[in-house]
Amino acid sequence: MLCYLIKHDERKLLKGINNSRKIITFAPEKFKKVFIFQFQSFSLKLNNMINAQDIKNGTCIRMDGQLYFIVEFLHVKPGKGNTFMRTTLKNVVDGRVLERRFNIGEKLEDVRVERRPYQFLYKEDEDYIFMNNETFEQHPIAHDLINGVDFLLEGMTLEVVSDATTDTVLYADMPIKVQQKITYSEPGIKGDTATNATKIATVESGATVRVPLFINEGETIEIDTRDGSYVGRVKA
Repeated sequence: MLCYLIKHDERKLLKGINNSRKIITFAPEKFKKVFIFQFQSFSLKLNNMINAQDIKNGTCIRMDGQLYFIVEFLHVKPGKGNTFMRTTLKNVVDGRVLERRFNIGEKLEDVRVERRPYQFLYKEDEDYIFMNNETFEQHPIAHDLINGVDFLLEGMTLEVVSDATTDTVLYADMPIKVQQKITYSEPGIKGDTATNATKIATVESGATVRVPLFINEGETIEIDTRDGSYVGRVKA
């Protein structure tokens, strides 16, 4: 009976914390830890709920077991019916974008995220070891969580986004643009400044980039890490 109460008696928890504490006090010893854990988890969830009309760009919510960032939102007041929120959501893990409508007053689970600078130190097996620039603690971050990882070099500082409640890393963002030296490419063609003809060049991180024919080995170029595209040549 107590197990059923732990899982389903949310209404009593809502009515008063004191009543719930009494239940914990008089519960058999073997159930106390389980009940306290469930009670704390439920209380935390209640504290993290927000109304749909309070969301804004950048808000992170948990929905259907997945984390999403609000990319766009719009208050919609139809001629007939109730006002609602039309939103565009981006999945934190796979980047999938979807449209979702929420009614005004609808409760959403707000996930508090933190953005902190981390410096890349070295690679260990499949993990990348970073140092928190504020606490100097070291943390491993998986390859798949780093956006633009192909252009990552030791010493670079990235913005790491994590769940503030669990300290779980959600993803790490490379700077949008980076400058790297070309370590290998076929010789450039002197005087050829055509922008529509390209060749493949290898940069310091080991990644390959398509560059104009006039770019030479040893030159430094600017790269957009979002898609790995060539931006321009960096003048010495």
